[in-house]
Amino acid sequence: MSETTRPSNRLLGEKSPYLLQHAHNPVDWRPWGPEAFADAKRRNVPIFLSIGYSTCHWCHVMERESFENERVAALLNAHFVPVKVDREERPDIDRIYMTAMQMMGMGGGWPLNVFLTPDLAPFYGGTYFPPDAAVGGRPGMMQVLPHVAKAWREQRGDLEENGSRVFAALEALARGEDQAAAAPARALFDAALAGLDKIFDRAHGGFGSRPKFPTPVNLSFLQRVATPEARTMAFAQLDAMRAGGIHDQLGGGFHRYAVDERWLVPHFEKMLYDQAQIALAYLEGHRVAGRAEDAAAARGIFTYVARDLTGAHGGFLSAEDADSEGEEGRFYVWTPAQLEAALPADDARLFAARYGVTAEGNFEETGATVLHEARSLEAAAASVGLSPEDAAVRLESACAHLFQLRESRPRPHKDDKVITAWNGLMIRAFAAGATTLDDPALAGRAERAAEFVWKSLCAAGRGDVKRRWREGEAAGAGQLDDHAFLAWGFLGLFEATADPTWLERSVHLTERMIDRFADADGGGFFESPAGDKSVRVRMKDAYDGAEMAGNSIAALVLLELAALTDRADLRTRVRALLDTFAGRIAAQPLAMPMMLVALQRAEAGTRHVVIAAPGAGAGGATPADPGVAAMARAYHSGFRPNDLLLRIDDRPSRGRLAALVPWIGPLVAGAGAAPPARCGARAGGAPGAAGGEVGWGRGGG
Repeated sequence: MSETTRPSNRLLGEKSPYLLQHAHNPVDWRPWGPEAFADAKRRNVPIFLSIGYSTCHWCHVMERESFENERVAALLNAHFVPVKVDREERPDIDRIYMTAMQMMGMGGGWPLNVFLTPDLAPFYGGTYFPPDAAVGGRPGMMQVLPHVAKAWREQRGDLEENGSRVFAALEALARGEDQAAAAPARALFDAALAGLDKIFDRAHGGFGSRPKFPTPVNLSFLQRVATPEARTMAFAQLDAMRAGGIHDQLGGGFHRYAVDERWLVPHFEKMLYDQAQIALAYLEGHRVAGRAEDAAAARGIFTYVARDLTGAHGGFLSAEDADSEGEEGRFYVWTPAQLEAALPADDARLFAARYGVTAEGNFEETGATVLHEARSLEAAAASVGLSPEDAAVRLESACAHLFQLRESRPRPHKDDKVITAWNGLMIRAFAAGATTLDDPALAGRAERAAEFVWKSLCAAGRGDVKRRWREGEAAGAGQLDDHAFLAWGFLGLFEATADPTWLERSVHLTERMIDRFADADGGGFFESPAGDKSVRVRMKDAYDGAEMAGNSIAALVLLELAALTDRADLRTRVRALLDTFAGRIAAQPLAMPMMLVALQRAEAGTRHVVIAAPGAGAGGATPADPGVAAMARAYHSGFRPNDLLLRIDDRPSRGRLAALVPWIGPLVAGAGAAPPARCGARAGGAPGAAGGEVGWGRGGG
């Protein structure tokens, strides 16, 4: 039966690719909303809430095994109101019930399946459930569903009381109750560094054993700690990831995580937010050490995202699946026979030596190999009697040919929705790539995405920010991370282009963020806006994990804007935010590495580096003033995480910039027959603060 002729449920009219994947299940799914809640109350039955996302491998497995199962569907439809949520569209709902499950000792991950009272209180749940009980004690849906239905009929009061206790605990967490006392910043840095050192894998790079997640936030923190030990840990992970199977050696970009401790065999999905954060980590690595391999890894990410995760509209798309042709990883792996059929014999041997392709393979006993740097270029060249230079040329040609062959394979599913927050991260990464790699085209790519998001998801500043766009529809209330990440991306574009438009828009988003999410009583920001009665607890995003916490990036945005605009209200607000989370960091030093990055920046203060010259504005240097470009390149060639570069020229837009950055008034471009560029440094804070304007260079810098 084709999909168009299969029976459908109430998800068929949704835009979410994840919900649409379940639109032809025999389960009577409904989207999250008042209709489902009212039906649960009318029928006096629990809600079965299932949360996932469209590129989630185990979500696909559970759908095939359980949600396509007529027996399971019959039980769900008879005794529950089944509700589906796309966690990428509703991170607030996902965060509430994921945290609830973890509090109840029921684990966490996706798919997340939670049983709720009709008043939305959680009382039982788990992650993946097969249709029947599995070997090893994992319960199956055919056992769990009757058990929960019976408990609801016979012990409803107890279940409702448990749910109320969970909500009370969530509310206490959101208020920050029972946190440890705040510690001095230096003590927090030392505790986090000691914690990372304790779990650092000295044999394979990264932290912990298996699975290995990139967690770029750890690397951002370590680069700023700047001790030899910290940077050794950071570069060990960057090197291991780049060489491993988690890195797409042919197509660029990085997979979700590695299932082993060696970064070898990945979980193959590719997420936009991972690409953005990993690109930033490699760019920072390049600024710290100047290593060409770090720049190349970042460029590979940008090439992949521009090619495969960019829509015709210019916005960045969400993700690519791990599965193709019904199997995880099939699109990416190779066998010796495939190499021999595609390449000349000598080149096939060279490629196999370099990228570890063997008859045994390394992927789930399939005889196929996940490509990885099994040998150095020199060792691979020697194994076939070539010089490294000749081997490099042949490998480049072989990689290009194999990539084109791979493009003819059936591709994994692509989730083509545009998420505001993730676009903000990718805009920030492309902007940083433009300055770090001296490549203005990357800034152009970022600007195209930024214009699309601004017009399509922010209504060009005239309406509320929306969470996602797909097929012409912008929908969903913007969350804290949508505002904070996009404002951060626009700030990166302002530094890359000197166009005041991006600073104006960043200020607008930040003010909207404060209005909609600030906790006037406790400091910091709530994750979701007020007014949605289905959000029983407004959580405070406080964990820098696979995705950075909205509060962490909000702190960085406030710090950057306070330094640029000299606004005391922003400095007061960021201080309150940092104070709010200081106790939580003291209790769990590794929970919020990006908040530690913000705290470090606040402690260090911000220095403005100013270039005032004709042609110093948008687009960088002009042919008449190569000194501007030279000084900008010199600035961006180093790692200056506590500095902000400001380029000022004599264009009409200077007035718009001065309206936001009043202290630039006295700064004028040099005059004369051959106008010189002047670069100065100014301490952040009030105008005239200690530090003043210090000459840094003239002419060619």
